[in-house]
Amino acid sequence: MKLGRQTVGFSLVEVTLALGVAALCLLVLMGLLPTGIKTQQSSAQQTTANQIISAIYAVLAADVRLPPGQANKVCPDPPDPNLPCNWGALHGHWKLVAAPDTIYFTNDGTQTGGINGNPPADAVFRAKITYRLPPSETTSLADIAVSWPAAVDPSNGGLPAGSVLTTITVNR
Repeated sequence: MKLGRQTVGFSLVEVTLALGVAALCLLVLMGLLPTGIKTQQSSAQQTTANQIISAIYAVLAADVRLPPGQANKVCPDPPDPNLPCNWGALHGHWKLVAAPDTIYFTNDGTQTGGINGNPPADAVFRAKITYRLPPSETTSLADIAVSWPAAVDPSNGGLPAGSVLTTITVNR
């Protein structure tokens, strides 16, 4: 008696179907890649915008607690290029002026350019501080809006790619 040997394997149709399913899965994953990258970039920009808001709040809160005649050492006026910010001109400004202040920041959250000027070439974020008047003896309110790109001014009808808005309370 002779026993025959059977060859076991996949047919060409089965291999074609398996390759088709794998190609479809890869195609779906490649289609999701741009969405994932855009979401990650937006998340990074929102994080930087929130860090900018925190820095502005810290400067305003420190400014109101200064004894008379003392200067802000975090952001002095006139600016010191060796310090992380040069918006020292905000010292005492928030309680005297109803006009908003605009400050520009680079991609890493470092302040660039002056206050209320045109956006510098390296500016990515625009921070607009709107003071709510009148400030009371104990508390002042301000709205801080950080938007990007810096060249787009939302107050003039521009549509930014993204923005973060908060209201802060500065207690004295």
